[in-house]
Parts: sequence; structure tokens; C-alpha cells
Amino acid sequence: MQDSEVFFVIPTYRLREVGETVERYDEHFWRNGHAVPIIVFDDSSPANQEKYYPLLEQTCTHNSFYYVGPREKDQFLTYFNERLRDKRLVGLVRNLFRPSYGGNRNFTLMYTLGGLMVSSDDDMRPYTFIEDSPESLADDEVCRGKLVKAGQNGYTRKSFDILTSFRDVLGKPAGQVPDNYERGELLVDTAADLETNATKGLARENSLLLQHGPLAEDAVVKIAQRFRSGTNDIDVLDFVDLFLADEQQTSLDDLNDVYVLVNFRPAVTKKNWRMDCGVAGYDNTFGLPPFFPTRLRFEDYIYRLWIQQAGVAAAHVDSAQHHTRSNYMRNPPAAEIFNEELTNLLKWRIYASVSRLDELSIAFDYEGEVTALDAEEILSKIVRLHERAPQQAETATSLNGARRCGCLPPIWRRHSTLLSLDFFQQNLVRIVDDVVSVIKGSIELWPTLVEICYFQKDRKGLPQVGVHNQKK
Repeated sequence: MQDSEVFFVIPTYRLREVGETVERYDEHFWRNGHAVPIIVFDDSSPANQEKYYPLLEQTCTHNSFYYVGPREKDQFLTYFNERLRDKRLVGLVRNLFRPSYGGNRNFTLMYTLGGLMVSSDDDMRPYTFIEDSPESLADDEVCRGKLVKAGQNGYTRKSFDILTSFRDVLGKPAGQVPDNYERGELLVDTAADLETNATKGLARENSLLLQHGPLAEDAVVKIAQRFRSGTNDIDVLDFVDLFLADEQQTSLDDLNDVYVLVNFRPAVTKKNWRMDCGVAGYDNTFGLPPFFPTRLRFEDYIYRLWIQQAGVAAAHVDSAQHHTRSNYMRNPPAAEIFNEELTNLLKWRIYASVSRLDELSIAFDYEGEVTALDAEEILSKIVRLHERAPQQAETATSLNGARRCGCLPPIWRRHSTLLSLDFFQQNLVRIVDDVVSVIKGSIELWPTLVEICYFQKDRKGLPQVGVHNQKK
């Protein structure tokens, strides 16, 4: 693969902070001898774009730096709608690319058609925290990590060649990946449910274990991901539990614990239920299925289902990154917890009803039904935390007790309207029906849009702006 065929993308809705991310990765690529275009895909409002875009022009980079924001996205959508020539599809097209977790990532897929895409979220960094004296992994153990107190000794910041680790595997048959890769059917996280990735409760240490099973030598690695430190892939409930367990912590926004990698090694598997799109790479040579276009945070779940088909494999590459977990423009914990419980319900329903998997899409039979039991299970978790959190904060014996007590109650009381089961179920049904209908309609249209985009990308290119920043 030539460098021109590799794209590095940063999807964001926090334009104010993305300049630092660009500079960190640009410096990392330069130090490892890579020249790769960096593209920021911005979901900001036009007002925020006008306010913070000048910060991008103040950056200093070695690599070419491009920007796709509200104006460029409108031009992109206008072109699609003109080619489709059907006003009934305008709404579907806009839903597929609407400002959301999945919508913004769908732009990245279109703009990188025909090449390899490496993607990092705006709060990721190209280094990792790893234990100073790494312990050996067990026979079937691929990774081990643990929570430690921030600032304590015993771990070091290290950097790995990210692009090379992805190019070692993306687009290659499983039989041709490097010999140091473990091989198996899937990875099991000791701290999480397999199919939904929901955590089983707060765990201060976890491992990824390789489960042996069939892996065809000719199965092509279409998606891959890095390991990560900083914060592990845990639920918001776990963050709240960390807060409640630490009497010295006075704000939910400031974490006193950091996730450190003890050791890791690369692996290629037939299935990847641990898909983490925040630190991922994709073989987008011939197109990929769309991310779920939703404001709920499960846009990448489609890839965990799509990877199950024959001829496709996934990998955890030989590199790692750090998650800084920005709290800027982040939803309050109560909203995040509701989001996670709702997405777990959707994951189970979609997973149980998948009826087709193909090159560019999936199909499922779930129509959005929500039972009273579904609503009661979700609501009960919120109620238990609503009752427990203020009580636990109030009983804190430290001098920080009053400040901790003042931190939690407003968060939950602000959402106390959720605590009526009938009202809760009624709103749950509306949300789920909207999400499912948008996803189904968008997936059906996606292959047509990929075909249109392929020709336009090669013929004229897609709307983007070269950022006029300082070049190193």
C-alpha cells in the first residue's frame, strides 16, 4: 500500500479541542516516517464552526490537513440528492449523515472509499500507559489491564507506530498477518458481557482471553483496533461507582483512577465483539456498511454483527493509545446511563433478529417493540442509583463529604421525571421506534450511495477545505 491510500480521520463535535489532537498525531506520524493526509470531520453547528475554526489555522503540522464541516457536508448532501432525483429519499439521506455519532462517521467512510482508513476520536492520544515491569500473559491471554490511582508510580508513557501496526493487517488474509499474532475465533473480556459489551460491574482488573475456534486462512481482515489505556471501555455506572468509592474525589468530571495496560499482544479473530471505533482501522477499499445513524452511542454495533459473516476477520493490532476522556460538551451521567441501558436493549433485539449479512449492509427483523418488562428493567437500574448515590455521598466521613453530596443529587433530581413507569415506557417506545426506522431505511439506501460516491470521488473529489495552517 502507498501512503496516499491511507487516510487518518478525526470525527468530532468538539471543534474547540481538536487542534491539539491533530498536532499530537501529526508529530507521531512524522517521527515514525509517515506522510498521511489528516482529515477532521466536524459535527459542530455553523455558529461553533465560525467561532473555533480559526484555532485549526493556528496549528502547525508536517502532513496535509483537511477539514469537512457544516458547509462541505451540505454540498455533499446536495450532490447526492441531485443524483437520486427522488424527493422522497431526501429525508433518508439526511438521516444517514445527520449530526450524530454514526452520521459523522458515515462521512468518514464516504471520503475514504478506495483506501484504508485509520480513525481516532478527538480525545485519544498516540501513546499509552503501560506498567513498568510488565507481567507475562497467560497462554490464552491477549491483554491485561488494571485501574491504579492517577499520579502514582509504577507505569510509564510509551508510544507505538500506529500506522505500521494497521498496515500490517488491514486488507490481508488471516493467513498472511505477522507470525506474532495469536489466532482464534473471538476474544472474551472477563469484565464484560460478550454480545453487548455491557460491564458486569466495576472491576479494577480485567483480561482479554482468546477463545479458540475456526478462522479461515483466506478470511480478510476488514476492521482492526488498538488497545487503549486511560479509561477502559466501561459503563457510566462504573464511573459513578468509582466516584462513590473514593472519598477524596469531589467531582464526577475529575477521575482519580487511570487504566494502565499490564501487557498485551496482537491477535486476529473471526469475530470481534469488542469493537471500539474510537481507536479503529478499516479496509475501505471496496466499501463497508454504514454506522448506525443514531444519537445513541452504539453506532459501531453494526460492525460487531457484520463481522460474523464468512470471509471476514478482525484484529487487535500491535499498538496501543491513550484515552483522555474529555468532559467538554459531554452529557450528564444520568443521560449517559439511560443511553447505555437503552442501547443494550436494542443490541439484544437486533442481534436476535439478524436475517442477512452482505458486503455493504445487514438486515434485521426487529421492528421496535418495547414491553413493560423492558421498561421496568431499565427504569429499576436508574431508580436504584437515584436512591443510592445521594445516600452514599451524604455518609462520606471525609472533609469532602459536603462537596460530594452537592455533586450528585442535582444530577439525578434533574431527571426525576423519568421515575414514572407509564411515562417512561411511553417515551421509550417513541425513542426506539424512531431509532429503528431510521436505521432500517438508511441501511437499505447505503449501497446506492456508495456506488454514486465511488464515481464522484474519482472524477471530481468530494467537498473539503485545505486548512491554511503553518507547515513544519
